[in-house]
Amino acid sequence: MKVTVLVGGVGGARFLLGVQHLLGLGQFGGAKGTAGTDDTAEHELTAVVNVGDDAWMFGVRICPDLDTCMYTLGGGIDPERGWGHRNETWHAKEELAAYGVQPDWFGLGDRDLATHLVRSQMLRAGYPLSQVTEALCARWAPGARLLPASDDRSETHVVITDPGPGEYAGEKRAIHFQEWWVRYRAKVPTHSFAFVGAEKATAGPGVAEAIEAADVVLIAPSNPVVSIGAILAVPGIRGALRSTPAPVIGYSPIIGGKPLRGMADECLSVIGVPSTSEAVGKHYGARSGVGILDGWLVHEGDGAAIDGVDVRAVPLLMTDPEVTAEMVRAGMDLAGVKP
Repeated sequence: MKVTVLVGGVGGARFLLGVQHLLGLGQFGGAKGTAGTDDTAEHELTAVVNVGDDAWMFGVRICPDLDTCMYTLGGGIDPERGWGHRNETWHAKEELAAYGVQPDWFGLGDRDLATHLVRSQMLRAGYPLSQVTEALCARWAPGARLLPASDDRSETHVVITDPGPGEYAGEKRAIHFQEWWVRYRAKVPTHSFAFVGAEKATAGPGVAEAIEAADVVLIAPSNPVVSIGAILAVPGIRGALRSTPAPVIGYSPIIGGKPLRGMADECLSVIGVPSTSEAVGKHYGARSGVGILDGWLVHEGDGAAIDGVDVRAVPLLMTDPEVTAEMVRAGMDLAGVKP
């Protein structure tokens, strides 16, 4: 079976662990090759990963979602934070602060910095992000093929009212998503999101093919606006989802009216979508109309009525890979496929 997942963030990476557990890939047995396509593997897992959070900082290229997926599937994630390298130290961060280097609100761990240095060196040498990611994964052997949504710049920026102090206080201005998310924790007056560069971007190598050749496509319970939404902003990806012969099954990130992680509710409120499973499902829409979904899974106790979409309520709390695997199984059952 070929399974393709659209994914971003910590929750998305943990969802991939559940897919691996169900398919017997990676650290849960079976093949653990970089691409997830070893001859010994019965199934193939491909993740199309958000690049909207990517940014240049301190002279290095940081790709938070790609690294979170790579570390999580490769066994190197910090288990408490859910992001960054396990057994991290922070000497470089402390030295940067001593020099007064900006931005002072974003910290790089020493081990994580090594990943960014390798990536930046390869990018400056002319390698595209997809090839750089493949090279980095050769070390971590994540048991899945991690594909950047695009090799091109397609960064999420946020229009805010500057809270001050400073020359822009009280004015509207656009800042990178990382500043909005990390520095301001999404707690500033926010007006809109923009995917800068997306209009000129193209889907990364293998992305459209992975969607079109899949037996099932899963939309992880990632942030609908700045994770999945940023992926869909890349030209060609929405079209591939609408044309693939595979069923497309989405998972609600909302449980009891709230996202479990991140700040999806703040993002949804900016675009005028209520924080309910039904509203998010309608935001994605049905493939029988102009949307991308054939099926939509919501948490038990939640409900959703979406024209043209088959909705099912199942437990959606990702407490561990075994439980998450049952979520994945439920989505495949809804799609009418079995691993």
